[in-house]
Amino acid sequence: MHASFNGPHLAIIMDGNGRWATAHGLSRSAGHESGLLTARDIVEAAVREGVGTLTLYAFSSDNWKRPSAEVTALMRLFRRALLGEAKRCLENGVRLTILGRRDRLPSSLRHTVEQVESLTIGGSRMHLRVAVDYSARDAMLRAAAAMRGEMVSREGFTELLARVDHDAMPARDVDLVIRTGGEQRLSDFLLWECAYAELRFEKKMWPEFDAEDLAQAMADFRGRNRRFGLAPEQVAS
Repeated sequence: MHASFNGPHLAIIMDGNGRWATAHGLSRSAGHESGLLTARDIVEAAVREGVGTLTLYAFSSDNWKRPSAEVTALMRLFRRALLGEAKRCLENGVRLTILGRRDRLPSSLRHTVEQVESLTIGGSRMHLRVAVDYSARDAMLRAAAAMRGEMVSREGFTELLARVDHDAMPARDVDLVIRTGGEQRLSDFLLWECAYAELRFEKKMWPEFDAEDLAQAMADFRGRNRRFGLAPEQVAS
């Protein structure tokens, strides 16, 4: 299932676009535009770092509560980004998947999502997953409902989660979570998949985060002692 994407699974909560823009006297929309440029650079840097799966948290289900003008601008930005980045994904061997609900997305955006996913399905170097209208708790509730009272294994539940979130190829558990913007919480992001994830919180706002920061985070991750419930001496042996 994961043979083509056997590098670590990196998940990033891209926080701080609006605060960065405000600090620089810019509109929040300008902050999201800058955040898109950062995302582009980080995707390419992740490929160079040997990341197998990269999941970006772009828009949570709770973000619908934001001012309507900002939400509308974000939806337009998502669609433009997908159209613009499809070629880059192809050139870099990246498969692109959009996670989350789709029934609340504009029809034009849903159509673009389907186009880009179909276009990049052959990518085997890295799996890029972008979470839009995503809530981990809601996804787990939908997956639990799909069980119809039957018991399933952890692997089976992971597959159910992928199904309800429109991911045809379930990803491995998250190895490292990076959150920019100085906050230290998961904010309803990949709660099932992050059971044993390493956590790294960056003070930099997302538009300030760069490839060097990613390289440092990956180097720190590779140096961590991951035990998954085992005793230290068991891991050492």
